[in-house]
Formats: sequence, C-alpha cells, structure tokens
Amino acid sequence: MDTLRPFTDAAAVARYAEDTPRKVPGYADLHRMAMLLLAERAPPDADILVYGAGGGLELKAFGEAQSGWRLVGVDPSAEMLDLARETLGPLQRRVDLRQGYIDAAPQGPFDGAACLLTLHFLQRDERQAVLRDIRRRMKPGARLVIAHHSYPQGSEPQAWLARSALFADRGMQDVAGASRSAQMMSKQLPILSSGEEEGLLEQAGFSEIALFYAAFSFRGWAATA
Repeated sequence: MDTLRPFTDAAAVARYAEDTPRKVPGYADLHRMAMLLLAERAPPDADILVYGAGGGLELKAFGEAQSGWRLVGVDPSAEMLDLARETLGPLQRRVDLRQGYIDAAPQGPFDGAACLLTLHFLQRDERQAVLRDIRRRMKPGARLVIAHHSYPQGSEPQAWLARSALFADRGMQDVAGASRSAQMMSKQLPILSSGEEEGLLEQAGFSEIALFYAAFSFRGWAATA
C-alpha cells in the first residue's frame, strides 16, 4: 500500500485541516494534553521533535502554548509541509520543517518528542526502528508522546475501528457502512493492540510507559527516554 498517497493528493491535503478534527475525538484536547506532558519534562526553551508533522496542527498548538520552544517538524510529504507553512503563519520562524523520514531529523538531543497519528501507517519492524531512532535523538529523561489507531488488548480491532468511523460520520450513522470502512482500514493499516504498542516502546528503550488518551480506536501513550 502507498501510505503517502492521501498526503500527496491535492484535494486530500486541502481537506486535512478540516477533516482530521472531525475524525479524531478530542483532537484539539489531544494536542493540549501532549503539550502539557512534554512540558512536565521540557524546559521553557526546549528543543522539541515532531515526527509526522505534516499539516502543522500540533506544531501550531505547541508553538502557541510555549513561546520559548524551538520545534523541528519532519514529514515525508512536501504537500503536507506546504500546508504546515500555511497553518503556522508567523510561528514558522520557530519551526524547522524538514522533508523526509526519521533520518531527516537532526541528531538532537531533544528535550521532548511527539509522534501523533503517524505510527499506525508503519509495519511493526518499521515502527520499532522509528521509535529507536527517536529515542536515540532524545535526552535521558525526556518525554515522548505518541497517539494513533490501536485497540484494547484482547478485543476485536474492527469493532473499535467501526466505532471511530461512526464517530466521524456526523450525518447518516450508517452502521453497515462503518463496518465496511473498518474492514478496509484493518487491511490497509497495521494496527496493533495496546499491549503490543507498549511492548514496542519498551523494546525501543523507553520506560514509564503510560496510557493517557483513549477514544474508540485511538490511543495515546507517554513514555520516558
């Protein structure tokens, strides 16, 4: 599957800023929670890495809340980074936007890192490698915040994906259509259980792993480098 295709299509990119908050429960609150968790460990003049930063919405939220933070945003999609520049406006002077994958990120060390709505596109081995590379770029004791599609240990992933699809459908509430969407998503995205997610974080060298966000098929964790 070409996971970049939706993020290089001009129409999809144009809709991203409008569609994503509708699809992800508590989207703005997720950004604020991520910022607060990072700020617990990061100084007022922190250097923060955001991996999968295309669109710039979390960069904007972090930059508005923390006037002293310097932000690096990395994303493989040039089109999404163009959208980030539009989203950031004057905040762009504190943001270093880099096109590419994790190898495009500076070596750091960073005072914190975030990866939101990104890792569910990666196969397990790719996800493990990215987490390790992020960990290698972080200061000891710095915090990582991640959030993406996952599901509770021991449950059926398609059921949770269908609930998220229904949440995003504010009009028809088409249960059968949501089920079909969930089946398609489960084939396209390598979604892992919460236990598997926490295991990958631990294997990548993170500790103090804690769930802080759960909303149907979306889950978020904080972890310490």
